[in-house]
Amino acid sequence: EWIQGAMRIGRPSELVLAYTQQMMAWLLFLAPRARDQVGILGLGAGSLLRFTLAHTPARVRTVEYNPMVTAMCRAFFRLPGAARSAIDHEDALEWVARPEQADRYRALMVDLYDSQARGPVCDSLSFYQDCHRALADTGGIMTVNLFGRHESYARNIRHISEAFGGRVLGLPEVDEGNLVVLAFKGPPLEVGRQALLDRASDLERTCGLPCTRWARALLAEGGGNAS
Repeated sequence: EWIQGAMRIGRPSELVLAYTQQMMAWLLFLAPRARDQVGILGLGAGSLLRFTLAHTPARVRTVEYNPMVTAMCRAFFRLPGAARSAIDHEDALEWVARPEQADRYRALMVDLYDSQARGPVCDSLSFYQDCHRALADTGGIMTVNLFGRHESYARNIRHISEAFGGRVLGLPEVDEGNLVVLAFKGPPLEVGRQALLDRASDLERTCGLPCTRWARALLAEGGGNAS
């Protein structure tokens, strides 16, 4: 019933679906460097991986439970074979809890759904606490794909907020029902209104994402400054 992954054949690194675009909203606050790592929990159609490799210099580690999903991406969705990309075929719940994942990732994008796509398959407080631990102590951002109309939404928001000390912002729900949440770790990001809008304008020009609309929505939610 829902299309949760798509790719333009002529422009494979472009993000087609609105929710996948919103998963990259962490770029409003962070400019990843070549030494940084970005984590993706849930490969899907490979959209986030293709975009991150095309538009950032960061190294990307993706966690995908089902090797067949990876095989389908290689066969039909132009899965990149870049030296900066690695895929672990593991349970994301166990992977993110490992001690060696602590303090490693500047950004963590969480998009974990089963074949029925009825709600996130990982939504416990301990899971989100492990996600918080995996982000860099110097500053990191998690984005999570939720269903605003699903019964699990309130539980996810409660657990994310508790794990991240209330430092949570939400983007407007898209037509398909997806609602992307950003959660922040590290020193407060004192980002002025104009600085955020300027950053959004630059990203919109270079990456083709509707970042100005997101920035205005986040400013409205955050009361004028993003922290």
